[in-house]
Amino acid sequence: MTNEAHTALRESERSSPQSYRSNLWRLTLAQALSGANSVVVFATGAIVGSMLAPSPLLATLPISIFVVGMAACVFPVGELARRYGRRTAFMAGTGSGILTGLLAIVALLTGSFWLYCVSTFFGGAYSAVTLSFRFAATDGLPADKRPQALSLVMAGGVFAGVIGSQLVTHTMHLWSEKMFAATFLAQAAVAAISGLILLGVKSPMPTSQQLENGRHLSEIALQPRFISAVICGAASYMVMNFLMTSAPLAMHMHGHSQEAANLGMQWHVIAMYAPSFFTGKLIAHFGATRISALGLILTGISAVIGFVGEDVYHFWTLLTLLGIGWNFGFLGASAMVLECHKPEEKNRVQSLNDFIIFGLMAVGSFSSGGILSIYGWQIVLWVSFIPLILAVITLGVIKLNRVQVYKLKPLK
Repeated sequence: MTNEAHTALRESERSSPQSYRSNLWRLTLAQALSGANSVVVFATGAIVGSMLAPSPLLATLPISIFVVGMAACVFPVGELARRYGRRTAFMAGTGSGILTGLLAIVALLTGSFWLYCVSTFFGGAYSAVTLSFRFAATDGLPADKRPQALSLVMAGGVFAGVIGSQLVTHTMHLWSEKMFAATFLAQAAVAAISGLILLGVKSPMPTSQQLENGRHLSEIALQPRFISAVICGAASYMVMNFLMTSAPLAMHMHGHSQEAANLGMQWHVIAMYAPSFFTGKLIAHFGATRISALGLILTGISAVIGFVGEDVYHFWTLLTLLGIGWNFGFLGASAMVLECHKPEEKNRVQSLNDFIIFGLMAVGSFSSGGILSIYGWQIVLWVSFIPLILAVITLGVIKLNRVQVYKLKPLK
């Protein structure tokens, strides 16, 4: 069979309704399993960091390294998918997920803080691949079906939160001499199971024409639609991570129990992903821009709630509304990105979008703990408004320019 025949066969398999459904459910299930990786890292990172770090000031560094790993690996993962297909990128991610758990075990056994940081870097790389599932689910779909596919895959995050938290709860003391060692072993096993599921994803190999064609990335990045998408996605993710990282420690500083903080984080994770079951329909009905803007508004309201009071239910309400705001803002922005590229440009454009978002998220991750420790919770809340205000102003300017261009356009 010739190469052209192989390509035609792969495209035929990929474009069938059965293939779409199979890919969608495999990616959703993989999202649930692979997404548990992030939950495990965030649940254990600061604790293991405090156990291994040479200084208490470095206790949260592994979590920040995790975010750096996400940002640093977005472009390599995208290039791997562009040249060799998404499934190859998925397998590379699976390898990173397995390494995350195995290196963490060795770090615990040897007492190596820096090796643990390396393991969380690989965890970030794995998370970058996992977040590409949302775009992979839309490959080959008509435009009106993409928001639903994108949001359904993200809905797998609800189960990721449950799987990750239960994984930590039921395995943290199984290895009596080293707390969390069994957790990291289970984490590696879950990554391997997710990889087996992803092997069944049908993803066509790119043709030489697809590799050579496409606009320059700078031309695409300067589109008003792409700029709007990046701004909404970055503001949503940065503020969410900034407040989510600070809130549990702020609760502790205000005399609330660890159990109360854990419950707040549980509802936050549920609120982040549960709306995904219907967010796609909202995007299809009202438009991606409106839903993303609504997400930014809800995120701002969640910060306002922090000023109302510092009781447990204030923190819980803040975290829950923050999760819903992130869902609308981030999924709406992701849907906008899908409108900015041609099929042959998708991997480069999607990688650029995620790189900007995760890079800014890393800034929030590094700064949140220090701002809270030095200036307090109220200043953290005030600082969270800065990205939101900048996003609103920029979006307003873009919309105004588009209206002016439309008015000046000569009639034919």
